[in-house]
Amino acid sequence: MNSAISWDDGYLLGFTPMDLVHREFVDCVAALQRAEEADLEGVLNTLARHCEDHFEMENRWMRETDFPASECHINEHAAVLKSIHEVKQQLASGNVAVCRRLGCELATWFPGHADYLDSALAHWMCKRSLGGKPVVLRRNIRSNESAPEQT
Repeated sequence: MNSAISWDDGYLLGFTPMDLVHREFVDCVAALQRAEEADLEGVLNTLARHCEDHFEMENRWMRETDFPASECHINEHAAVLKSIHEVKQQLASGNVAVCRRLGCELATWFPGHADYLDSALAHWMCKRSLGGKPVVLRRNIRSNESAPEQT
């Protein structure tokens, strides 16, 4: 098994309610990736409840504030929930592998979803509630730059 997803400040978007729920999401996905086979059903149920609440909160923000790009974002949430519920049915039939694959797929999906769809929503929510762009202070971010040469 590959290493489980873990929280990284690179996921911060600057809208605290969203950042908090995203951290919970990462923890739920990591728990699914690390779960023993006997615990998969309970961990998957916890993830499903989290995603239902998480996505409904974001969907509500989009509807209540007339967020311009809401349809695509809401549809993506619905697709993820549909996958989770289908995997719950598969797991109930004994298909552990599909449950393991879901954890890996969600860990791969989340960074892109956060970078593209959620970042736009975070910006929108900050502008509406605070009157400006989000400010994000990130710690322990790996740099793509190479270390300076020593002479």
